[in-house]
Amino acid sequence: MAVCPFDPATQRMPFKALLDRVFKTRWGTWAAIHIGQRIDPYLMRATRGRVRVSFTAPTVLVTHTGAKTGKRRTTPLLYFTDGANVVLIASKGGAPQHPAWYHNLKTHPEVEASTDGEPERYVAREAEGTERERLWKLATKLYSGYEDYQARATNRRIPVIVLEPSAKSLLSR
Repeated sequence: MAVCPFDPATQRMPFKALLDRVFKTRWGTWAAIHIGQRIDPYLMRATRGRVRVSFTAPTVLVTHTGAKTGKRRTTPLLYFTDGANVVLIASKGGAPQHPAWYHNLKTHPEVEASTDGEPERYVAREAEGTERERLWKLATKLYSGYEDYQARATNRRIPVIVLEPSAKSLLSR
């Protein structure tokens, strides 16, 4: 199983209230983006996903291709699942611009994702309309800070990204 299922409608992460308080602050947001994203890929690979900076928050490693450079990059992201799909929120802590990984996925939607060190292939797309609204509501159940991030991001609507299992991945099972 490359990505452990996590449904925010029915599951709660331990210490959620504490994590919400810490990561809603500007310092917590900065630490998650600038420290967690550098350390988590190493921690998660070495421990098969058991240890990460975000402690108990569901975190997935997404390996994608740089939009400009073509280099492979791995980014740890908070996620939840919707059936077989993996859902990501391109919040960047409410920054005025989208995160780099969002642009990479828009340019090169073929990605790999893993929570346990065994990546599987997915194809990324941006959720729109009623699907986006439904997934956004689930995302705010997972992490209420997304509402604060949207308020900070006054010039953009935070994208909701859906990773769908690729046909190649489904054939290899």
